Amino acid sequence: MSQVLHITSRDNPALQRLRKLSQDGGAYRKLGSIWLEGDHLVRACLQRAYPVTQAVLTEAAAADPVLRALADAAPRQLIVPTDLFKTISGLESPAQIGFEVPHDDKQSLKPAVDSVVLDRLQDAGNVGTILRSAAAMGFRQVLALKGTAALWSPKVLRAGMGAHFGLHLIEGLAPADLEALQLPMVATSSYAEAQLHQIRLPSPCAWVMGHEGQGVQADLMQRCALTVGIPQPGGEESLNVGSAAAICLYESARQRLLP
Repeated sequence: MSQVLHITSRDNPALQRLRKLSQDGGAYRKLGSIWLEGDHLVRACLQRAYPVTQAVLTEAAAADPVLRALADAAPRQLIVPTDLFKTISGLESPAQIGFEVPHDDKQSLKPAVDSVVLDRLQDAGNVGTILRSAAAMGFRQVLALKGTAALWSPKVLRAGMGAHFGLHLIEGLAPADLEALQLPMVATSSYAEAQLHQIRLPSPCAWVMGHEGQGVQADLMQRCALTVGIPQPGGEESLNVGSAAAICLYESARQRLLP
């Protein structure tokens, strides 16, 4: 049975902590917790048996059998008025339920696992989109180099739509750390002679996705075993990095399915 607490004070320490997590994208690194808002992220968390510290729900949600059943998975439930829930929400239209879950920053890179490397990507939407594509296409590890948007920030979590819980995520890496992958790395380049659809891609491999404006940094590009171009018959100069990642990861997945 969950411990149930009814909270009406804005100054409650637990709510102050959650405000920091929802308003500061990097606060999870200091506080050791992540804030998940909304029933979609809550369900994704439970489906992957991710540990939960506590649930926070509005009084209206507590009266809803479906949402209350989700909250019952947490060892502790904080029930608050709707107006108080709004003070910890990061959404224009606040949800009715959220989870606080622990953050483990001591995980190690897994060698020989299909991976995606994020090189200083700045846009939270792009990062979340790539996490969704990685999870969908069977790439189970995402490695973020220093300078990449915080992977567990609320904005990236919302863009990822639950993909986080099916991935092994490591942050704060340097290019040299990727030697431990023991895999060929592949990057896209508009100067590459080989086109994506013309070659057999290594499997397993690590796809490298670069900064939205600067692309892949030179040190990292030199470490790549292969560079490929993405055909663009429409003649555009470049693709959004989230779109490029989806195309590349799909091609890797497609080739793995070939007889």
